[in-house]
Amino acid sequence: MSNSARSRQRAFHMMLFLPVLLLFIFNYLPIFGLVMAFQDFQPGLGFLKSKWVGFDNFRTIYYLPDFLPALRNTLMIALGKIIGNIAVPLTFALMLNEIKNKLFKKTVQTATYLPYFLSWIVLSGILINFLSQGNTKSDTGLFNMFLQTIGLIGEPVNFLGDKNIFPWTMILTDVWKNFGYNAIVYLAALTGIDPGLYEAAAIDGAGRWKQTIHVTIPGIAPIITLMTVLSIGNILNAGFDQIFNLYSASVYSTGDIIDTLVYRLGLVNQQYSLSATVGFFKSVVSGILIVASYKLADKFAGYRVF
Repeated sequence: MSNSARSRQRAFHMMLFLPVLLLFIFNYLPIFGLVMAFQDFQPGLGFLKSKWVGFDNFRTIYYLPDFLPALRNTLMIALGKIIGNIAVPLTFALMLNEIKNKLFKKTVQTATYLPYFLSWIVLSGILINFLSQGNTKSDTGLFNMFLQTIGLIGEPVNFLGDKNIFPWTMILTDVWKNFGYNAIVYLAALTGIDPGLYEAAAIDGAGRWKQTIHVTIPGIAPIITLMTVLSIGNILNAGFDQIFNLYSASVYSTGDIIDTLVYRLGLVNQQYSLSATVGFFKSVVSGILIVASYKLADKFAGYRVF
């Protein structure tokens, strides 16, 4: 390797130094804290002097009243989000692909992308006002007012305070936030379909609907399979940012998830060992699911990371 090549490589390595350092500090160094899951951790004693209890904490969380409901809620909400974030963007991409007016198409794309770039901190404030049940007509949210106007409901619905409705509110608002951005993958896949296939189908008498069924969907089937398989790794990620900013004690029975349980155990109740144990359980299961999802992606869609 020449001196100039070494100089260029050195510059690239120097550029990587700070990101790698931050990655090590915030992602790898905290892994040492998982030792709390096997200790009766006391902040005053630290990691080295706290009493070692083995797997007692794992047995404790199994009998913890909030653990199994939180696990159930996590699976239900995450599964709903996975299905919605595949079906809705796919349908949207297929519909958008049929639009011939480029200006209108780009306008719709831009409008649907925008929510993705807003954090849940911002969106939660908007949604709390938009979905508000209100005590009087003047402070009722716009969505409830709209549903009352068209006659779908009589009284305002408490979307964020009703335990039966809250999980669906989380799923639908997450899909609304992400479907425009998630559709990019499918729109990109649609551009890779040979136009000659559509011409051949049209000559055979196939209309737009039959072309979609017999040409478009089979053409992007590998991408659909890939996105579905890769989403398996997120089955325990129900969205802490969203739920933490929108839930309340009244919906704990159906809205509390593993991540919010970890937050309450560790930072609110100061039960650090139990908090670390629940987090460790989630990390292990998620790691197994991620490895399995990549194996399935390689088998069914030919996708490999390494």
